[in-house]
Amino acid sequence: MKAADVRAKTPDQLNDELASLKKEQFNLRFQRATGQLEKTARVRQIRRDIARIKTILAEKSAATKA
Repeated sequence: MKAADVRAKTPDQLNDELASLKKEQFNLRFQRATGQLEKTARVRQIRRDIARIKTILAEKSAATKA
């Protein structure tokens, strides 16, 4: 997910996306613990996407308050 794609979304869409990424992260953690995880790079990708969304949400909320 690119930052430009994330910036184009509304805060509600970003919150929905964040919730789905957190669910996927949870499932990946269980797969890794049980040895069923095949795409290990996906864990890192999900973690970075979550951070990207949180950062842009913080920027958007700061812009509306200012």
